[in-house]
Amino acid sequence: MQAVQIFTTGSTDVLTLSEIPIPTPGPGQALIRIEACGVNFIDTYFREGRYPTPLPYTLGQEAAGTVAAIGPGVKNLQAGDRVAWCGIPGTYAQFALAPADRLVPIPASITTQQAAAAILQGMTAHYLAHSTYPIQRGDEVLIHAGAGGTGLLLTQIAKSLGARVFTTVSTEEKAALSRAAGADEVILYTQKNFAAEVRRLTHDRGLPVVYDSVGKSTFEASLTCLRPRGVMVLFGGASGPVPPFDLIRLSTMGSLYITRPTLKDYIATPTDLHARASDIFNNIAFGNLKLRIEHTYPLKDAAQAQRDLESRQTTGKLLLLP
Repeated sequence: MQAVQIFTTGSTDVLTLSEIPIPTPGPGQALIRIEACGVNFIDTYFREGRYPTPLPYTLGQEAAGTVAAIGPGVKNLQAGDRVAWCGIPGTYAQFALAPADRLVPIPASITTQQAAAAILQGMTAHYLAHSTYPIQRGDEVLIHAGAGGTGLLLTQIAKSLGARVFTTVSTEEKAALSRAAGADEVILYTQKNFAAEVRRLTHDRGLPVVYDSVGKSTFEASLTCLRPRGVMVLFGGASGPVPPFDLIRLSTMGSLYITRPTLKDYIATPTDLHARASDIFNNIAFGNLKLRIEHTYPLKDAAQAQRDLESRQTTGKLLLLP
C-alpha cells in the first residue's frame, strides 16, 4: 500500500510516498481502508520535529473509511462498517490500523468525506466551547483564524450557545466566510490592530475568553483583550510556538488564566469520545453545523496540501483522498 512517511524531520520536502505492507490487525484492532484523511497543523508539528517521534513515521491523525478486517476480540465492528477516528497516527495512507474502541460509527446521513473533515476539528471546537471554557449566553468571545476549519465550526457552536463572536481573519474573502458562519464582529488583522478593535468594540470591558490557534504572533496581544480573570485558551501554534512566559504577568494583567488544551484529554474515555463525535455528526446531519471542504488532494500531493495549510491562505478543511 502507499503511505506518506518521513525519514527525517524538516520542511515539506521530507515527505516521501512509500510502498509498505498492508498491516494485519492485532487483538482489539481494526484494519480500515481509508477513503479520506484530514490535513491538520499537528501533522506539520510532527514533520518539523516539534513533537518528537521515532522514524520512519507515517503522518496523519484523522481519517474515515470502511473496516476491511478485524482482529481477535473485536465484537463491536465488522467488515464493511463505515468509521471515523482521530488521534491515532498513520492516516496518510491507503490502509491504517486503529484500536476498535477508538472508532466512531459514521451515520448514514453524512458522507465519509464529511466525517473525515469533522472528526478532529469538530470535536476540537466542541470541547473548546463546552468544556475548556464553557460558553454562556451573552458571553463575548474572540476566535482567531475565524475562516479556518476549526474557526468556522467554533464560531457556529459559539453562536448556538448565545455568544457574541469576534473573529480575526486576513482577507475580505475570509471575512465573508466568517460572517456567513455567524461572526458578529470580523477584524482584518492585516488592516487593524485586533486588540485595540476588541477593546473599542467592547467599550474597554475586555473578553472572558480568547480562543487562539495561531500562537506566537497573536499571544501577547490576545492577553490584552481579556477582562480580569479572563481565560486564554491557546490550542495551537500556526505561527510558531509561544516564547517562554513569566507567569507573574498573569497577576499584573488581572489574575488571568492560561490553558494549553489538547483534544486527546477531552476524549480520553470511550464515553466522551462517542458523545462528542455523535453530537458533531448529528448537528451536521441536521444542518445545524455546516462544513467547508475547500480542497481535496491525492495522496501523492500531501506536501502541497501541507504547504497550502501553512500558507494560511486556505479556508475550511483540506483532505487527502488515498
